[in-house]
Amino acid sequence: MPLTDAGIRSAKPAEKPYKLYDDRGLFMLLAPEGGKLWRFRYRFDGKEKLLSLGIYPDVGLKAARDRRDEARKQIAAGIDPSALRRAQKTTRIAQAANSFEVIAREWHLRNQPTWAASHEVRVLRLLERDLFPWLGTFPIADLTPPVILETVQRIADRGATETSHRALTIIGQINRYAIATGRLESDPARDLRDALPPTVDRHFPAVTDPVKLGRLLASLWAYEGSLTVKGALKLAPLLAVRPGELRSAQWAHIDLDQAEWRFTITKTQTEHIVPLSRQAVAVLRELRPATAPVSAYVFPSARSPRRCMSNNAVLAALRRMEIPKDVMTGHGFRATFRTLGDEVLKFRVDLIEHQLGHNVKDALGRAYNRTRFLEDRKAMMQDWADYLDGLREGAL
Repeated sequence: MPLTDAGIRSAKPAEKPYKLYDDRGLFMLLAPEGGKLWRFRYRFDGKEKLLSLGIYPDVGLKAARDRRDEARKQIAAGIDPSALRRAQKTTRIAQAANSFEVIAREWHLRNQPTWAASHEVRVLRLLERDLFPWLGTFPIADLTPPVILETVQRIADRGATETSHRALTIIGQINRYAIATGRLESDPARDLRDALPPTVDRHFPAVTDPVKLGRLLASLWAYEGSLTVKGALKLAPLLAVRPGELRSAQWAHIDLDQAEWRFTITKTQTEHIVPLSRQAVAVLRELRPATAPVSAYVFPSARSPRRCMSNNAVLAALRRMEIPKDVMTGHGFRATFRTLGDEVLKFRVDLIEHQLGHNVKDALGRAYNRTRFLEDRKAMMQDWADYLDGLREGAL
């Protein structure tokens, strides 16, 4: 006699498992612990088999019968329901193992040793905030251009256009990693760049007029604040390094006798050599007695010698000298060197780029090593320092 909902609800467990039969192979197994389990008994290729259909009451009587009927249709079509379920489970496991998030985290972990810590954190934050919530569970082979575009367009729609382009670049890099590891055949993101709103170029304010630069340098040299801030203000135009690199300079990396500063560029994790002009060495020799005995940093923080000076210290000094942020920033001295070194002093562009810490390649596409043209760059930086002296002295 077929089961009823009332009969199922009133059924009580016994000391041993027992069965309540419905029809066409469906029955309920009552466990001593109180569980009510749906089972379907069937024959396939002459063998008797059992298929689990769920647990009551999560799966009610009607749902259990529907599942039984679906299994019977599969049998009629020559498909073993148990084998089909195992195949589907295997597929789900494989898809989960090849999901975008799994592969993205694998890619991130693989590249982490070659990245600066700040870049590694920034990439992971973008993945977790902007990509995983929408793409994470997708099997990477199922990603399509429309799905990817919808995701990065969502970033652009909140006004973060540059971040949307960065996200698209990262997706492409992950896809190419999946291709290289045999889990993807082609990159569905490769043709989407023009589908995003264009980014707006933002250039750091920089003084590139020689006369105005002379006046600016005279102001920097006349600064009456602390010795460390004054030293940073003098060295910024002389060295043309990134502000963060200058602020975090350490005495252990500077050889005043060889007139060289060697450090690792955090942005690219590559070693870099900065030739020191006579003027730069003079500034550092003046600073050394004041900061070397108390700190590893050339420019220690006023609050703690265990930390380097903050960027705000330099910016505040510029503002106190009434140099507005739309005229010059710490980073702007790099653009000043790049422009005047090329257009006025006619320095070789590859030497300028190498000095700025950019990736420079020769005609055969090979990256220059860190010591390539070092003597030429030493001469260039001395000429640059002499040029700046002439501009400053002419403004007095």
